[in-house]
Amino acid sequence: MPYINVSTSAKVNDKGKLLEEISILISSLTKKSRSFVMAKIDDNCHMYFDDVTPSCFLEIKSIGSLNPSEMAKPISDFVYEKMGIPIDRIYISFEDVPASLWAWNGRTFG
Repeated sequence: MPYINVSTSAKVNDKGKLLEEISILISSLTKKSRSFVMAKIDDNCHMYFDDVTPSCFLEIKSIGSLNPSEMAKPISDFVYEKMGIPIDRIYISFEDVPASLWAWNGRTFG
């Protein structure tokens, strides 16, 4: 049930590989099965963050298992390593979603 949405002004050449790799990272950080991680990427977006230098915004949602203070650095490092975006050009939003507000397979988790 973890979900990561990556929006970036950078162009990503191999989106499939990036999505697979970030899914593995989020699975590891949340200790949730990779088969439940959903990832989305919107690259080459028009974004402005003080200027038009490449930047990235990540939204991470999950039912529990989020520890933003421990997750922010490895996620930022991943984005820098894979996309070349400096960590001071990255925002990350974490959202812990109640199980009663998250559904899969026709029913909520709680």
